[in-house]
Amino acid sequence: MPTHLSDLPPSAWVVRWSSLLRPGGDVLDIACGAGRHSRWLARQGFEVFAVDRDPGLFPDPPEGVVLLGADLEAGPWPFPGRRFAGIVVTNYLHRPLLPALADSLESGGLLVYETFAKGNERFGKPSNPEFLLDPGELLEAVRGRLRVLAYEDLVVESPRPAAVQRLCARREDES
Repeated sequence: MPTHLSDLPPSAWVVRWSSLLRPGGDVLDIACGAGRHSRWLARQGFEVFAVDRDPGLFPDPPEGVVLLGADLEAGPWPFPGRRFAGIVVTNYLHRPLLPALADSLESGGLLVYETFAKGNERFGKPSNPEFLLDPGELLEAVRGRLRVLAYEDLVVESPRPAAVQRLCARREDES
């Protein structure tokens, strides 16, 4: 049993799709929290840029991880003009950020997103509709911007019962 948030294993969704990331590419971990995905991605050979409003949640990031404290909801986008091989977002939703995420992928880059959806209120928090995706909302957010490789809208049992939406989408080559 994990004793600390950073001891939690990475999301199976992130693990599944990370094999499609450009080897050695720069990966952005949004709302990284204690850094479970950042640590795992760095061990896979990626250069990880981990961003969270409270960088104190992620003490002593390992080699291969650059930690940035930034309020993504109140402050400016901290990576203007920067492109990433991949962007990972789990258990976080700030709708105005979705276009910036799609725009921040390099050609062939992947967005791997997994967060709570409507229906989660029956399992606990989050239960506020502001933090729960509407049916199909992730699909709509990337429509015309990214090519969807996989999408799920379901109830999971692990690590705890929750209603989630998951998306893996690629930025197609630009002409």
